[in-house]
Amino acid sequence: MHRQREVYDGERLQPLEKRLLNDFQHDLPLVSRPFAAMAERLGVSEQDVIDTLAALRERGFISRVGAVFRANTIGASTLAAMALPEDELEKVAELVNGYREVNHNYQREHRFNLWFVVTAEDEAALRRVLDDIETRSGHAVLHLPMLADYHIDLGFELQWT
Repeated sequence: MHRQREVYDGERLQPLEKRLLNDFQHDLPLVSRPFAAMAERLGVSEQDVIDTLAALRERGFISRVGAVFRANTIGASTLAAMALPEDELEKVAELVNGYREVNHNYQREHRFNLWFVVTAEDEAALRRVLDDIETRSGHAVLHLPMLADYHIDLGFELQWT
């Protein structure tokens, strides 16, 4: 689960923060120094971009900056779910968050109340991560590999009010 972050309205975000959050949801520059290319486009220094992105990450606005690859074209990935007692949900979510192979996790109002995506170098490594989560948490992990590929563009124009 994503950690709770401070709530900010658009007025309290700085102009550079707004531009970074909005303008680079797509087409991150594919060059050796992408932050320098972003900085040039924004009229600031490369270090300004790096520092601002780090601050946005620290404040919980972003979790990562990087490429997104079609599932299972490089390595292996799966959607996973766990049915957890309410009093163990936070503890197990923190455990799951500790794996570098976990992209994100979230709570749902369902018997399976913790959902997460795991990406690993291959199917064997993926299975090791899922098995380790089961062993360490003491709860079964439902492995839901992708059967059909659907592309959903999650980028959208942000509105600052």
